[in-house]
Amino acid sequence: MQTNFRGRDFIGDLDFSKEEVETVLDVAWDLKRKRALGEPHPLLRDKTLAMLFFFTSTRTRGSFEAGMAQLGGHAAFIDSQTTQISHGDTAKEIGEIFGRYFDGISIRQCDWNFGNQYINEVARASRVPVLNMQCDVYHPFQCLADLMTIIEKKGRDLRRKKVVVSWAYAASYSKPISVPQSLILQMTRFGCDVVLAHPPEFKLMPDIMQQAQENARKYRMGFEVTDDMDAAFRDADVVYPKSWGPLLTTTGKEEGKSLIEKYRSWITDARRMALAKEDAIYMHCLPADRGLEVTDEVIDGPHSVVYDEAENRLHAQKAVMALTMS
Repeated sequence: MQTNFRGRDFIGDLDFSKEEVETVLDVAWDLKRKRALGEPHPLLRDKTLAMLFFFTSTRTRGSFEAGMAQLGGHAAFIDSQTTQISHGDTAKEIGEIFGRYFDGISIRQCDWNFGNQYINEVARASRVPVLNMQCDVYHPFQCLADLMTIIEKKGRDLRRKKVVVSWAYAASYSKPISVPQSLILQMTRFGCDVVLAHPPEFKLMPDIMQQAQENARKYRMGFEVTDDMDAAFRDADVVYPKSWGPLLTTTGKEEGKSLIEKYRSWITDARRMALAKEDAIYMHCLPADRGLEVTDEVIDGPHSVVYDEAENRLHAQKAVMALTMS
């Protein structure tokens, strides 16, 4: 068990070592047990968290807000559009000032080629921990919840479990690439054979790919990339298909939409789920575009663990907050 968390930022998935992630999960399960038993656990009594959102949220806002209350503290929701942040407050000013008002700062800023830079700039100016609620590069808390869920469903020994991270079609908008990037970084450290499936135009960032490949070599696991969704699903233990934008190909809205429309067949339906193992689980960070990314039959079916996965956001986030903000 690792104990050196107090005062640390959590911005990228690899900010915490594999052993530190294991500690976070142990604490998360303990807090989940306490929550189930109704045992009070005010580990952050009188502590305050600033939650700064540049993008809308359902699960992230709800789970951080509820988590701070359950830990005995308070979370303040701050919308960038209804504050002076939209009129000139700089990242340095936010870090300096909120770092004096609050005991922790959490930020969701997903603008391409800006979000991660902004969060790190706030962190450099802050005297309190800065937590990444999602940026253009990483979604580390989602990935902790995902890992927690996979271990609950498949056991602690994940060696040779085939985890498929796949692109999926969705027409709503060009979604960030942070979820698949966090997944390939974290899962390659925990014994999984990771398969990344996407159309050619939907690549992930080269340095993230390189780090995932290095993790796979270090831990002697597989890391494969394919443009064949069916081939990826065959004999999978875990499938995690979700949409993301072709951001490394184009940032143009119309061109991006045109590329997305080429791959309407990339949907998770009963036929594709049948290619995976009989006890395979279907995961999604939500919200899913029903009928486009996934059929109702799958997301509401026996393979789906999306609600357990969403619940684990609460417990994983509480663990990190308790460890870094106490």
